[in-house]
Amino acid sequence: MAEQLAGLADDRALLGRTSTAERVSDILRSRIAEGYFPPGTRLSEDSIGAALGVSRNTLREAFRLLTHERLLVHELNRGVFVRVLTVEDVEDIYRTRALVECAVVRGLGEPPYALGNLAEAVREGQRAAREGDWKALGTANIHFHRELVALAGSERTDELMRSVFAELRLAFHVVDDPRRLHEPYLTRNRQILQALEAGGRDEAEELLAVYLADSLERIVEVYRRRVGDDPAGG
Repeated sequence: MAEQLAGLADDRALLGRTSTAERVSDILRSRIAEGYFPPGTRLSEDSIGAALGVSRNTLREAFRLLTHERLLVHELNRGVFVRVLTVEDVEDIYRTRALVECAVVRGLGEPPYALGNLAEAVREGQRAAREGDWKALGTANIHFHRELVALAGSERTDELMRSVFAELRLAFHVVDDPRRLHEPYLTRNRQILQALEAGGRDEAEELLAVYLADSLERIVEVYRRRVGDDPAGG
């Protein structure tokens, strides 16, 4: 927990003069999405409030917002915890991803497309793979899909998918072999990028749809083996 709190202390500067519950929730959501707080982690009001320099009331409101987004759960007389997903949660996340991500690609219009950030996410994943940093590869993979969604140029869509991708990170934590999960999608990310660079919107959508279906099958297989339908992981 000390490492995570040190990272939050670094984020304190981001609050500046506008220390609001919404901004605190943005920081915590990002930290969850980056994998700093694994599922089941208890979030201490005192420690996190001190790290960010915010009041207890502000932090509680941020917790409430993230609970509404299904990233946290409040357990009576125990505190606030990062949520542990069920198989049904994972399936719902992927249904949402397929609906939104494929629709974004389908609605791109005529090329050329602004693909600089998407290409950088591919390079980020390649660097992580070369270094054998599989957690970072998972993060790069999420970045790729976040930048794919950003091609729609819609703040509302970006906001919706921020929470979905943060939940997705919670699913990744259950996987016992992150290399096996993430490494094959490096090539698929590059193929989607290349299709879009060539103006092949339909091809990119087809690649993405198969990609998401395969990823769902793989993660659900792991979930049924390690978590099942018990949200406590028992």
